Amino acid sequence: MKAQADPGRAPVRSMTGYAQVRRQTSAGELTCSLRTVNHRGLDLHFYSNGEMAPFESAMRALIKQHVGRGHVEIRATVVRSSGSTGVAYDAQALRRYMTAFQQASHDFGLAGKPDLNVLFTFPGVLTDAQRPEPLDSRFEPELLDVLAACIGELNASRGREGAALIRELTALLDEVERAARKLIAIRQQVLPHFQARLRERLAELLSGSGVPEARIIEEAAVLADKSDIQEELTRLTVHVRELRRIFEDGGEIGKRIDFVLQEMNRETNTTLAKSAGAGEPGLEITNIALGVKANIERMREQSLNLE
Repeated sequence: MKAQADPGRAPVRSMTGYAQVRRQTSAGELTCSLRTVNHRGLDLHFYSNGEMAPFESAMRALIKQHVGRGHVEIRATVVRSSGSTGVAYDAQALRRYMTAFQQASHDFGLAGKPDLNVLFTFPGVLTDAQRPEPLDSRFEPELLDVLAACIGELNASRGREGAALIRELTALLDEVERAARKLIAIRQQVLPHFQARLRERLAELLSGSGVPEARIIEEAAVLADKSDIQEELTRLTVHVRELRRIFEDGGEIGKRIDFVLQEMNRETNTTLAKSAGAGEPGLEITNIALGVKANIERMREQSLNLE
């Protein structure tokens, strides 16, 4: 039976995604597009022409409500709905150029007639037959409505990718948990090596003259702590459970996952250091712990793409 999604669970989203929405508005056909990639915070960049500048503050506020982290590129353009594509000439501008031409001809005694082909290339002579009205506050609700639809599509896409990433992370975490159970079992085989090392160290201390009993007890405690990996394996298991809880809670979990993985890596490094010189079981612990480190690094690479 297929499990149903938990309605109380916040969606886990990737920071990588793209969406585009095109819709007819009162000003013309509006196209909004959003592209996101990894970033440690929320980094918004607008790539639109000047007529969209008055609406950037409202667009920024809307995006911040629905996107928590990532480098976001925002593009918005309007193709005007006016059917006129013709051009016209500015009679006053043309008259000024003609007057200047005639005055120069008179002043320098030159003969010639003005060439319209040349005059039409002068600035301000040819104009749009029907210049569109500038966008005003009435356009803002339509723009935000299209942007909201684009954000919805973006987050749906990022949610699908985020769910896929969680499945991959869970599979890797399962491997880490199985490895931790193996390490706990092998630790029982390593204990005799730890105890032998402890007896050797105690013999060295007892062979000396005048060593206080308190010093012997202190050395024994330090050596026992430096040899046994029980504490590291316990913390590693706790971190595995914490990661599963984070996966289940959902939401913006990328930074929390990264922190827990750093702690798991630290425990694994300590396990490797302590297992050195523990005979054949120690070599087995080393091989398994190296595999755990590799999986932790794979998980970290994947988690860096989560919001």
